[in-house]
Amino acid sequence: MRLSTIRTNDGGTSAAVWRRDSWELVDTADVGELLASDRMDEVLANPVGELSEDVVSFAPLVLSPGKIICCGHNYRAHIAEMGREAPQFPTLFAKFADTLVGASDSIDFHPSVSKLDWEAELAVVVGSTLRDANRDEALAGIAGYTVANDISARDWQSRTPQWLQGKAFDSTTPLGPVLVTRDEFDPRSGAPITCSVNGEMQQCGSTDDLVFDPADLLSYISMFTTLRPGDVVLTGTPSGVGAAASPPRFLQVGDVVETTIEGIGVLHNTIEQRQREKGI
Repeated sequence: MRLSTIRTNDGGTSAAVWRRDSWELVDTADVGELLASDRMDEVLANPVGELSEDVVSFAPLVLSPGKIICCGHNYRAHIAEMGREAPQFPTLFAKFADTLVGASDSIDFHPSVSKLDWEAELAVVVGSTLRDANRDEALAGIAGYTVANDISARDWQSRTPQWLQGKAFDSTTPLGPVLVTRDEFDPRSGAPITCSVNGEMQQCGSTDDLVFDPADLLSYISMFTTLRPGDVVLTGTPSGVGAAASPPRFLQVGDVVETTIEGIGVLHNTIEQRQREKGI
């Protein structure tokens, strides 16, 4: 099954399910709200509208996740290009809901940033409450998978040993376009994950190169914080980031970033200069 969050003509949003050749809108605002509903099957069985694929505008897949937790240094090839050892435990940091944008939305380039980098990522969306979950319980608690790009302000990230400030700029993390349910996608099968900039391939990896796979990550995270339906976990990026290039390469205003995971979908985002707001 494929689910999405779609912008509606009245300026709102609606969760939607793909049926045959169109999107059927259902009576919840987004995929996160749908997953948290105790009547999900009923809601999906009673659509309230329909849109053809060619007129759809995708909102961020989950609009207001309670938690966005990300794992760094989790692809073996990326760990090698950064000159690091494989970690014993996941390297985790957080994002906020304000970072999220839709699959074709622009990515904000804040005026204070000079080194904006790309990071194609497989994202996991939680489907049930997890606390102290073992691996099997964590796997069963995965609603499905989607595509993300952890666009990172490397200059801000390197200011301190803590990465948060370089990872949490508003409107920098595209998420979508769809959630593919766990029964239809298995990262262990080795799905290609790529990122191109202006049509030039920068990253080309495989989801079977993860050190900690999604079930491992959700189990580990659930030991210290409860995961709930609609929470999002980004699983890390493969090799080929701009900061590791020689010389390093970073994004510029007008660049087009395309992020693809085979079997899920494509993000297509343009870098746009954020206008500095008065008093900020």
